[in-house]
Amino acid sequence: MIMGFESLNDVFQIKANRANGSAVLALYRCFKKFWLILDGNICMIPRDPPRRPQLGFLYLPPFRVQGISIAGEESVVQLPELDTCFDIGRCPRAALSSPYVALTHGHMDHSAGLAYYFSQRYFQGMGVGTVLCHPKLEQPIHNLMRAWIDIEAQKTPYNVKAMEPDEQIEIKKTLFLRAFETNHRVPSLGYTIVEKRSKLRPDLTGMPQEKLIALKKKGEPITQTHDIPLVCYTGDTAWGSHFDRPDVLEAQILITECTFLEEDHRKRANVGMHLHLDDIIKLLERSTAKAIVLTHLSRRTHLAQAKKQIFEAIKPEDRQRLFLLMDHRNNRERYAQQQEQLGEVRD
Repeated sequence: MIMGFESLNDVFQIKANRANGSAVLALYRCFKKFWLILDGNICMIPRDPPRRPQLGFLYLPPFRVQGISIAGEESVVQLPELDTCFDIGRCPRAALSSPYVALTHGHMDHSAGLAYYFSQRYFQGMGVGTVLCHPKLEQPIHNLMRAWIDIEAQKTPYNVKAMEPDEQIEIKKTLFLRAFETNHRVPSLGYTIVEKRSKLRPDLTGMPQEKLIALKKKGEPITQTHDIPLVCYTGDTAWGSHFDRPDVLEAQILITECTFLEEDHRKRANVGMHLHLDDIIKLLERSTAKAIVLTHLSRRTHLAQAKKQIFEAIKPEDRQRLFLLMDHRNNRERYAQQQEQLGEVRD
């Protein structure tokens, strides 16, 4: 029989009066701790083991943003449609499907699962994974993978690409991942995924097609390439000049950290080189993003309290475009509404 008790005195009382069914029933209904009477002995039932954090999930059409981001514990944010993980955390299973990991810096809560990521992609026949990183991390990553050769007695294939600030690589057709320098306690980068679109030169608008073909045959370019910043991820960073960049401020989706909220934590944010809520308020004034996703909140503040504090500090018109990655309840409700709306359209 399972019962609940508030203190050892209750236990002794029940043990002494366990024949009294009504007393046992009353205590069971009132108290939350669970106990088991087994062969006349009263034993406490242990709690469930801690569970791995659930992946946060947002559908920001046309992209899914999913991952885990808890300050000091784990950070990994995946965009499946863009074949990219920003950081790798402890490498949740979902992250394996991304052929690219854009590593912002080397702190273990952002990079611990890197070797496992390489190993599992190879083991499951998913192709060789590629990590993009700050130039000062390239050799340490090679050292890490060489150490695993001795540990595992086998060699895992992997790719490392050091990224200089403003360097970019093509990750999918017309899609490029561009690095930029950020401000943290260790060498660090942020990343923007940019779509390159070709448009007819403005001075050629209205020109007959035959003349355009003739110009093209002569080797004269008739189009211009425009960069469309789709998603920006800052990683851990303090405020700095990178928040003046057009590919940061004009990204359609901006994913950034907000580690500190309390007014008296501004100094701690500066020392740790993290963003404070005051920085997010400034960023909202400048960013044109349709969605800003906050990550890297600390467990020091309960999520409901953190959201209340953030939403009270920002303008009402910004609340519809600001999201917390780990706000599971509200994000689930939002996704359910999106599914309902899609169902109505299909019907």
